[in-house]
Amino acid sequence: MRRLFWLGIGLAVGVVVVRKATRTAQAYTPAGMAEGLAHSAGGLMESLRSFVEDVRVGMVEREQEIHEAFARGEAFDDQFAELRDDPRIGDREIFPEEHQR
Repeated sequence: MRRLFWLGIGLAVGVVVVRKATRTAQAYTPAGMAEGLAHSAGGLMESLRSFVEDVRVGMVEREQEIHEAFARGEAFDDQFAELRDDPRIGDREIFPEEHQR
């Protein structure tokens, strides 16, 4: 009875090892590598689609806020108006005079 028990355990471990080795070997075949690459590219494309969708949703929300402010007769809150009007801001601080045309 004891030998039969250990034979069963050995068979089970053998099956698990063979299945794992077969999966690993299949992953390194050209077909397996192509499948893995396709899966990775699909995940990248899905992430990119999700990002673009998030940007579009944000744009729609911001546009709606601007339209609502306009409808109420409020001036649009331009956070960067001061910076654009400041003559010190611009290319002169980024590039020295000799590099400007």
